[in-house]
Amino acid sequence: MSDFKKLSIVIPVYNEERTLRELIGAVEAVELPLTKEIILVDDGSVDRTREMLETMAERHVVIFQDKNSGKGSATKRGFQEATGDIVLIQDADLEYNPQDYPALIKPIMDGVTDVVYGSRFLESGNNNTIVYKHGYFVSQALNWLSNVLSGVWLSDMYTCYKVFSKDAITKICPRLESKRFGIDPELTAWVGKMNLRVVEVPISYKGRTYKEGKKINWKDGLAAVWHIIRFNIFIRK
Repeated sequence: MSDFKKLSIVIPVYNEERTLRELIGAVEAVELPLTKEIILVDDGSVDRTREMLETMAERHVVIFQDKNSGKGSATKRGFQEATGDIVLIQDADLEYNPQDYPALIKPIMDGVTDVVYGSRFLESGNNNTIVYKHGYFVSQALNWLSNVLSGVWLSDMYTCYKVFSKDAITKICPRLESKRFGIDPELTAWVGKMNLRVVEVPISYKGRTYKEGKKINWKDGLAAVWHIIRFNIFIRK
């Protein structure tokens, strides 16, 4: 465990003025045995998000993309800047609780895995809130398709919380092509293609509504089928 000194937290941000300060405060407050490197990648926000990020630039890594290119693009940009021994993806909303970080990084620090997925659907005792039931069933169908094609058997492929060892993300990052929400099945496909060790741990989750700023929609659901097929069948290692 002494070999691990820094956790890089990659946070793609797009129009999150309502939640950003609270989220960053929650990330900063987490007590860890590692130094935290917080990397905020603004994906062309048009609200007050960019102004808020400018005030955080002295204590965190802040990157401004010229235009809105999608979560996948912002995530890859964050990976490229990360210097930590472990790299974790954090959404900029308040659906996921940073207090889960210790459980998420422990399997990598213990040397038992290369990748950790935080599952919203494993028993956690946290009374997780799934707002849209139809979205849950669609997610589970897509999850099953990804499992079959990637050979990586997960309960929650679409979780925000994906954590990688430095070696794992160094191998994966240069190959990433997804601009939007295809990043989730693409990352999972590469985990399978590279035969990386992966485990899931239960996390807490509080889903938000579209009124509260949820961005993924039915068009992304349709696109997800193509992403899963493409990255698992047509993209070669």
